[in-house]
Amino acid sequence: MKKKGGVNGVPIEKGSGNVYADLGYGDAEGMLVKVQLVAKIAEIIRQRGLTQEKAARLLRLTQPTISKWLKGQFRGVSERRLLRCLTRMGRDVEIIVKPAVRQRAGQFRVRFA
Repeated sequence: MKKKGGVNGVPIEKGSGNVYADLGYGDAEGMLVKVQLVAKIAEIIRQRGLTQEKAARLLRLTQPTISKWLKGQFRGVSERRLLRCLTRMGRDVEIIVKPAVRQRAGQFRVRFA
């Protein structure tokens, strides 16, 4: 993070775009991906007007599991499981592997179309 000015004597830091990295979590990239996937699942549930019970049946999960996910409690849940949920909700999922730009380390990113 870079320091950028301040307000009333309190310094403001510009974030990296990944709050988990800014907080020093070890698997910050993986955590951000899971958050993005769960946010998309939650968005689809809202758009369809599904109850947690109906969403759970559709996703072949339990209602308490859906409730936990929507509250941000999905530690230990694999990205694969979340991707499977998106396909069960009628979404196509593509994984594209390509060379990294300028020979630096590669990135893992989620984009929604």
